[in-house]
Amino acid sequence: MFSRRVVVTGLGLVTPLATGVRASWKKLINNESGIISLKSSQPPNSNKLPNKNNSICLPYYEKEKGIFNELSSTIAGIIKPGKYEDGGFDTNEWLDRGDESRMALFSQYAICAAKQALNDAEWRPTTDPGKNRTGVCIGSGIGSLEDITSTTMTYNAHGSRKVSPMFIPRILINMAAGHLTMKYGFRGPNHAASTACTTGAHSIGDASRFIQFGDADVMVAGGSEACVLPLAIAGFAKAKSLATRFNDQPEKASRPFDKDRDGFVVGEGAGMVVLEEYNHAINRGAKIYAELIGYGLSGDAHHITAPPENGIGAELAMRRALSQAKLSPESIDYINAHATSTQLGDIAENRAIKSIFQQNVIDNNKKLAISSTKGSIGHLLGAAGAVEAIFTILAIYNDILPPTLNLHSLDDLEDSYNFNYVPLKAQKVDGNGIKAALTNSFGFGGTNACLCFVKIE
Repeated sequence: MFSRRVVVTGLGLVTPLATGVRASWKKLINNESGIISLKSSQPPNSNKLPNKNNSICLPYYEKEKGIFNELSSTIAGIIKPGKYEDGGFDTNEWLDRGDESRMALFSQYAICAAKQALNDAEWRPTTDPGKNRTGVCIGSGIGSLEDITSTTMTYNAHGSRKVSPMFIPRILINMAAGHLTMKYGFRGPNHAASTACTTGAHSIGDASRFIQFGDADVMVAGGSEACVLPLAIAGFAKAKSLATRFNDQPEKASRPFDKDRDGFVVGEGAGMVVLEEYNHAINRGAKIYAELIGYGLSGDAHHITAPPENGIGAELAMRRALSQAKLSPESIDYINAHATSTQLGDIAENRAIKSIFQQNVIDNNKKLAISSTKGSIGHLLGAAGAVEAIFTILAIYNDILPPTLNLHSLDDLEDSYNFNYVPLKAQKVDGNGIKAALTNSFGFGGTNACLCFVKIE
C-alpha cells in the first residue's frame, strides 16, 4: 500500500526507572522497579530539591500533607528528581526561561523526552525545507489534571480574578506538540492524539502514516502523562482498577499475568521517537534502530472500561498490524504486551494472542516471547504505548527480552498460558536475535492499537 518506508532514528524517555534512554533501559533489563510508596509529601517545587533522608520527592505537591495516605492505593511510578547524568529529572536542564509557567508537567516531560530523541537522531534542521518537512505528533491521555483541580479550588475560593491566563493553554492536550513546534520551528503536521491508554501507540502510528503518505519526512512522536494525583488515584480506585494489596511492598504491586495480580499501578512519564523516511535517514547517515512496518487499529464495541473476554478487539489490532506488515504470525519473535496487571485485561489479551499465534507455535515448535514492562514501571496511561514501543525497539536493537517482573505463577486457566512470558529476569536472545516484534496498547472506550517493528535490513 505504501512505498515510503519509516524508520526510527531517535529515542527519548522519562520513566519511573530514570530520565534518559540508556539509564531506563539499563534498569529495566537489570530487573529493577520504579514503583514506590506515596505515603509522604514534600513542599512546593520539590522537584528542584535533593532527595534528602531517603524521603520521596514528588514533581508536584499537595498542600495537605499525607493526603495520599487516605487512599486505598498508595503507590505509583513517579519521576525521580535530580540531574540527568544521575537519571533524574530537573526542569532547569530541559526548559527555557519562563517555560515552567507556560507548560503543564505533562508538557515538560514531553519536551524533555523529545529533546533527547532529537539529540539522539542528530536532527536539528536550520533551513526552511527541513523545518517544513518535520512534524510533531504528541498526545496525552488526561493532560493536566493538576491544573484543573487546583484552578477549580482557586476559583471557588477567590473567584475569576485569581484564575491564571495560562490556565487554558496549560491544560490543552495538543499544547505539548505545539510547544515543541515553536521551539524548533517545525512546520510539518502538528497533531495530537488523546485515546486514553492507547494514546502513545496511536501517536506513533499516526505519525508513521504522515511519512508514508508524504506529508512529512521526519516526525517527532509519542505520549506524555503526569497525573499521579489524589483525585486521579481515587477515580481509578473507585473503578476498581488499581492494585491495593501491596501498598507496603510497592515494587511487588504490578504483576502482569501473575495469578496474584489485583490491579494496575498508576505511573507517569513520557516516551518520544524520531520517525524518518528511510531514504532521508540513509542519505544523511543517521543511525537506525528499527523499521516500523505495521500499524493496526480496532474498537472493542463492548464496554467503557472492560475488554471482551475473548479479546476480539486486541486480536483485530494485531491481525491488522501483521497484515500491513505483510508478516505471518510465525515471523514474530516478541510481543510487548499491554498487560496492565488487571484480572480481566491480562486474560483477554492472552486469549487474543493465543488465537493468532498458538497454532503457529505448535507447528513450528517456536516459543513466542511475551512480556509486560509494566511490571517495572506501572501503567503510564497516555504515555504507556510510546514508552513500551521504545522498550520494544530497544529489545530488537539489543536482542534482549525485557522481563515481566513479579511473575511467579501464571493463571491456572483452561486456555492455559503456554508462551515464554520472560518471568522475573531479562533474557538474551542468541542466534538470529529478535527480528520482528509487536507492541500492544489498549484503552478505556475500547480503543486498541498494535505497532510492528522489525530489525532493519
